[in-house]
Amino acid sequence: MSANDLWVADPDLDLTFEREIDVPIELVWAAWTQPQHLEKWFTPAPWRTSDVEIDLRPGGKFNSVMHGPDGERIENKGCLLEVVPNRRLIFTDTLQEGFRPGPNPFFVGMIFIEPTASGTRYRALARHGSAEVRKNHQEMGFHDGWGKALDQLVAYMKTKG
Repeated sequence: MSANDLWVADPDLDLTFEREIDVPIELVWAAWTQPQHLEKWFTPAPWRTSDVEIDLRPGGKFNSVMHGPDGERIENKGCLLEVVPNRRLIFTDTLQEGFRPGPNPFFVGMIFIEPTASGTRYRALARHGSAEVRKNHQEMGFHDGWGKALDQLVAYMKTKG
C-alpha cells in the first residue's frame, strides 16, 4: 500500500495531525526510532518518557513508560507494524512484540514524513477501533498533546542537527 492509501482517515474513527517543520527528515526519523531521542520529546511536558525500547522491524517492540507530574505511570507496550526508513513508521498497542495480542488495545499510530524544501512534512494518523475510543483520545487532548510533543521534537532535534 502506498502512503496515500494508508492516509485515508475515517472521521468517525480516526484522528489526524499535520504540520510542516524545519527539521531535516533524517533527524525526524532519528527522533522517532532511537530510544535516547524519543525519551527527550515524546510526551508533552510536564510529562516525561522513560524506558524506551525499540526493535526497529515489523513485529519488533515499541515500548515506553510515561510519567505524569503527579506520580502517574503509564506503561506502553506495543509493536511496530511497518518500518520504511525516512518515510513511514506504523505502530500499535493492539499487538505487542512478535505480533502477540495486547491486553488493552487503544490505537494504531501512523507517522508519515516526507522531505520539503525547508524541512519535513509531518503527518500523524491515529486509528481507533470505535467512535467512543476516538472521542476519548480527542478529549484527552490529542491535537494539543501531539502538537506540543512535535514542538518538543523540533526544539530537541535542532540541538542535534
